[in-house]
Amino acid sequence: MIDSRPAGQGAEVRRRRECPTCNQRFTTYERADLPLLVRKRDGATDPFALDKVRSGIERALGGREIPAGVIDHILEQVAAAAQAAAPEISSEDIGRIVLDGLKAADEVAYLRFASVYKDFQAAQDFEKEMASLDE
Repeated sequence: MIDSRPAGQGAEVRRRRECPTCNQRFTTYERADLPLLVRKRDGATDPFALDKVRSGIERALGGREIPAGVIDHILEQVAAAAQAAAPEISSEDIGRIVLDGLKAADEVAYLRFASVYKDFQAAQDFEKEMASLDE
């Protein structure tokens, strides 16, 4: 090995190498492939799947028009938080990130997602949440 240094904002290691047979130089990038887990409310863990988060956001949107890139931006924030919390992130943390993103993008989608995330039981739960949007 000729050289080794951090890369990719510290998430990777860049190594400069040389083949001992032909003396050709090449670069490799190494990154830890840690399994990310989601800790559910009941204490169980599941593998982290960004597709599940996307599906939940899309269900909350239910065909509503939002600016291009909003879903991807929310997913990027969730993925970054999951990586930062590795090896495990709570479903509550994921829900809060999604709620913050939806609150800024579409209040109806926010309320739909909140009704599931916060387990609304009655119409008063919607009223309280709608009142909090005005604050």
